Amino acid sequence: MLNGRWLLDWGDNNMDARPLLDSVVAALAEARLEAILIGNAAAAMQGAPVTTVDFDFMFRPTPVNLAKLKKFAKRLDAVILRPYYPMSQLYRVMNDDRGLQADFMPAIHGVKSFNSLRSRAEKIDFGGHALWIANLADIIASKRAAARPRDKAVLEILEKTLREKLKSSSEQA
Repeated sequence: MLNGRWLLDWGDNNMDARPLLDSVVAALAEARLEAILIGNAAAAMQGAPVTTVDFDFMFRPTPVNLAKLKKFAKRLDAVILRPYYPMSQLYRVMNDDRGLQADFMPAIHGVKSFNSLRSRAEKIDFGGHALWIANLADIIASKRAAARPRDKAVLEILEKTLREKLKSSSEQA
């Protein structure tokens, strides 16, 4: 979040991501698909000064949820791609006209299970709909475990944001 605006970064062109995230959250609610926002978008919503080009979610890939994912994509006039199939269980929902890329993963590095992630996640109201956001400590653990250069690049700032968040909450207690 930067000055109250969630940002996606496309090179030199920054844009406010809230309208896009509003439509994603509304589509999740309409499809009744339970998913937890993870990654840099979730970190940014918790005050971390990071940018992203997509929304990442963890979900359970049950047959019922896969049908719900199709409803979700249809609501957004998007397509579901399996870019790394069969090596990965990643489901990428894309609408190029809207600049939408939402990745749905049944497993992420450094997180034991969907239930363990949800037990620490925060449920917020976003545009009149419920949105689960992963705990910043889980986002950090996932990025550390993934150990990709782009994840390592943001670790220090995420850790600093977490320390500030914890300090602020202990001062309020």
